[in-house]
Amino acid sequence: MKQLQLFLAFFRVGILGYGGGPSSIPLVHNEVVEKYKWMDDDDFSDVLALGNAMPGPIATKMAGYIGWRVGGFVGMANAVLATIIPTIILMILLLNVLNAYKDKAWVQGMANAVVPVVGVMLGVLTWDFVVKSKGALGWTVTIAILIGSLITIELLGIHPAIVIGGLLVYALVGKKKKASEREVKAS
Repeated sequence: MKQLQLFLAFFRVGILGYGGGPSSIPLVHNEVVEKYKWMDDDDFSDVLALGNAMPGPIATKMAGYIGWRVGGFVGMANAVLATIIPTIILMILLLNVLNAYKDKAWVQGMANAVVPVVGVMLGVLTWDFVVKSKGALGWTVTIAILIGSLITIELLGIHPAIVIGGLLVYALVGKKKKASEREVKAS
């Protein structure tokens, strides 16, 4: 049953994730965290951060890892196939149709109308992460990380993977430091 659920979850993501990885992320979140509860928001955030730090399409990386975590090797293959099969089929069909009607205004309008919807979906997911970060870190640290990341990525041109890696190292060092402080206080 879990393999069928994995397939259906990532097939829906593959079918509805028009626009690539960024538009798929909220859909994966909905399936994995909210519908099937295979992981919580913190785990999902970790998978998303690591997936963004590695090369390649985010949707297939997330499908592969989540599939492996839920159903082992078979689950991984199942989730990746469920993610890419709709894309392959739709690409062939849609490109033939769009190519035949590419000069029509309705086709150009349809393509342009999708962009704001994807932007809103990403904005909602981002706000959810900001609110969850506020709960774990407080507003001051959350806003400092947001501003620092924005400056580092946009103004300094540092790749997001480097920023994510730096924040992961900072978090690991901070946890080890707090753990050693607790050990000192306990003894």
